[in-house]
Amino acid sequence: MSIVIVGAGPGLGAAVARRFARQGMSAGLIARDAGKLEALAAKLRGEGITAHFATADIRDSAALSGAIAALAERLGPAEVLEYSPLPAPEFMKPVLETTVDDVRGPLEFSVLGAVAAATTVLGPMLDAGRGTILFTTGGEAIDPDRLRAGIAISFAAEVAYARMLHDELRDRGIHVGHTAIGGQIAPGADHELADIAEALWRHHTDRAEFQIRLGIG
Repeated sequence: MSIVIVGAGPGLGAAVARRFARQGMSAGLIARDAGKLEALAAKLRGEGITAHFATADIRDSAALSGAIAALAERLGPAEVLEYSPLPAPEFMKPVLETTVDDVRGPLEFSVLGAVAAATTVLGPMLDAGRGTILFTTGGEAIDPDRLRAGIAISFAAEVAYARMLHDELRDRGIHVGHTAIGGQIAPGADHELADIAEALWRHHTDRAEFQIRLGIG
């Protein structure tokens, strides 16, 4: 069994890989920087975790689908897809300064990328009659921040897509869930990395709820 982590990095992505590996899952890591991915995969392997990586610009839907397919060739079809790429700072402008071009990037990142990733794993999951797709966003998906308009718009659209998938697939053995996180994720910050990873593991195993809110009223 494997988990594919889109937007994998040394923080949350690594924590998620470690948590799922405790239950015997290998990790497929996807991000844009090959050097950072290679270092992360090597570190995880040093901890006894089976880890492979594939590079892709998440805004390039064909490349993202290809990266997921390449990992499936090495690790087998994904049991879990975890989609949590970190938005770029330029996606976070005040609403009155946000133009059409400012919204295009976040939508490619959070929505088109999410659709590309999900549709790539769905065929094998439907064939197997099981699987989990987890979408993780900032709290702006629930509580829009007018100072971060681009991601507020794109996260909300991502969650709408995730909820439709959940409603369509819940009776077919596939759990689709969304985790909204308000605040910073880092050692000593609002949320510890291991705590978020544990919440995502529970989201995968409990399967009762579509949405988990952490640090959001």
